[in-house]
This record gives sequence, structure tokens and C-alpha cells, in this order.
Amino acid sequence: MADAVLYLEDGTIFRGTSLGTHGATAGEVVFNTALSGYQEVLTDPSYAGQIVAMTYPLIGNYGVNPEDVESAGIHVKGFVVKEFCRTHSNYRATQSLISYLDDHQIIGIEGVDTRALTRHLRLSGAMKGLISTTDLDPAALKAKLARVPSMDGADWVKEVATKAPYIWKAEGEKKYKIVAVDCGIKWNILRIFAQMNCEVHVVPPSTSAKDILAYNADGLFLSNGPGDPAAVTYVIETVRQLIGKLPIFGICLGNQMIGLALGGRTYKLKFGHHGCNHPVKDLESGRISITSQNHGFCVDIDSLDKNEVEAIHINLNDKTVEGLRHRKHPLFSIQYHPEAAPGPNDAKYLFQKFIDMINTDRLNKK
Repeated sequence: MADAVLYLEDGTIFRGTSLGTHGATAGEVVFNTALSGYQEVLTDPSYAGQIVAMTYPLIGNYGVNPEDVESAGIHVKGFVVKEFCRTHSNYRATQSLISYLDDHQIIGIEGVDTRALTRHLRLSGAMKGLISTTDLDPAALKAKLARVPSMDGADWVKEVATKAPYIWKAEGEKKYKIVAVDCGIKWNILRIFAQMNCEVHVVPPSTSAKDILAYNADGLFLSNGPGDPAAVTYVIETVRQLIGKLPIFGICLGNQMIGLALGGRTYKLKFGHHGCNHPVKDLESGRISITSQNHGFCVDIDSLDKNEVEAIHINLNDKTVEGLRHRKHPLFSIQYHPEAAPGPNDAKYLFQKFIDMINTDRLNKK
């Protein structure tokens, strides 16, 4: 193993050792508090453009397998851990995490004091960083990092979204037809829709409102995705044109784009929400769910017209808005990840809520 460094834009340096893939990689550095689910984290398109540090000290103990991926590849720019497990043990595992990272040419660094790194990011905020296994000179790393664009204003959706439409078939009888705008959709969202008898037509984010309506679908789903939601203006305008035309459900970036389409604003969180232990209260039922989250931006509820839009979920840690609902049209959205990978199943009921909305819309049109 060779020496490696994680250089942050404020000049802070964390030293460690590299794995098999050498070179340099840069992105926004964030931390994830999940104890498991590292394969889902690596393959979540919402992490595009980011270097992820895991707060749990030992990562890789159950290896990896082809069934638990959330997309066709790894999307993180780099991976930071305290210690990689070199002897994985799980009956479903097909290879080690280290070999998996090497197969995808992902630069990883271990031996980092991830507790100190996490505390630094919590106090100073998420920031750009660079992992290097070759050039370890701080002055050179500073110059390289200065050329890396910020996450603010960055449209990463175009990097991860599908380029052509495709169909994810329903399991069993097809009862519903859903159009999903792919901004970096996680496969477990599609798996759950399929289990609920939905045939999902996944379309690129550039698809027009006219083309979406031509599908004659029962509902529209707006997916999660990476980057700054305000930069995805083309999807926001499409959503604006479709509000009231058919039932709409959004998750994560989908929630933010809905907020913007309704005339609101979004803002960047200091260090974001990344993990599977965030308590969220459903303001309608009073129910509290332990949720899986991955986002760096949030909707400003005060920027929305209270006569048309209301907050339906709230984060109990920092009181940020975790869900929106339109008072007149069949539309609601959730900031966290109810598809629960990684994470518990507390919020899976929200998919049924979307199906119930579709059923109500069908009755109203008769």
C-alpha cells in the first residue's frame, strides 16, 4: 500500500494509505453515518461528484454482491474509511469491497481518522477535497483543487441519467402505468414500484411535458439525483407544466424540483443529511420514522405560498422540511428515501400513498 492524502480546500490534510487504484480524484467531501449499506452508497447516483467518508470505523465486513446495487456502476468520486475489512464473511458475497473498488477504478483511502474528519466537516461544513496517491505536495494539491468546480450551481443530473427511455416491468399483474423522470434514479425505487404492480416507463430528464403526457400514464414520478436542484432548470419547467395534469410523487431531488416548480427556493445545508438514522415526523399522522437520507440541499418552506403548499414531514434533528403537499392538486413529495436502501422500512408506506392518490384520481375522472 502506498501513502495517500485527503486534502481539503481549507488546507486541512488527512493522511492514510491507498488501495490498488492510484492517482488523484476530487469532489465535495461529505460523511455518511450508516453502519451498513456501503454498496448501496457507492452505487447511488445521488453521490455523483462527491467523495464519501464513512463514519463507521470498519467497512467491508460482508463484502459485495450483484443484487444490492442501486445502479449500473459506482458514482462516488472517492471513498474514505478508517479501516477496510480484508476478510469479508457473508453467504451472499461474491467479492471483497476492496476488489470491487479496484474493478471500478475508484480511489480509496484508509487509515484516516474519520471521527476527526467528520467533526471538522460538521463544524466547517462540506467542502471540496482531493484524494491523491501520487502527488502529496500541499501546494500542488491546492492548485489542482482550485480548478475543481463547486457543487453549488452544478448540474450532475446529465452525468448519471439515462439517455434513452426504458421500461421496468411490473411483477405479476400490471395495474398502473408510471412515468419516471430519471435524474439518477435508484433501482430499489423501481423494484418497489414493480412489487406494487406498476409498469414504470423511465425517461431522460430532457423529456418534455408533451411527451410525458403522450404516455397516458396514471402518475408521474420524479427521482432522486445529484447536484444543485436549481441547476436542473429543464426538469423544473417540465414539472411546472405538468402540475394538475396527473398525480405527481417526488423523492429527494424530486422533492426539491417540485418546490422550485411551485415557485419556491432551495438552499444548501451546512453538511447535508447522509445516513440511515434521521428521525422524521409525519405531521399528518404524528408518526415518527427513522429514515435513510442523502441530500445536500433543502426546500425553503417560507418561500412557498402557504395557501397552495404545506409541509407534511419535518426533520426532528434540525427542523428542515422533509415533505411537501399541494392543497389543491394530486401532488406530494418526500425529501428522504422511503425505498429504504440502505436503511429501515419505516417509510415504505409512502409508495402506497402515491398509489392511493392515483386511485382517487381515477375515480374523479370517471
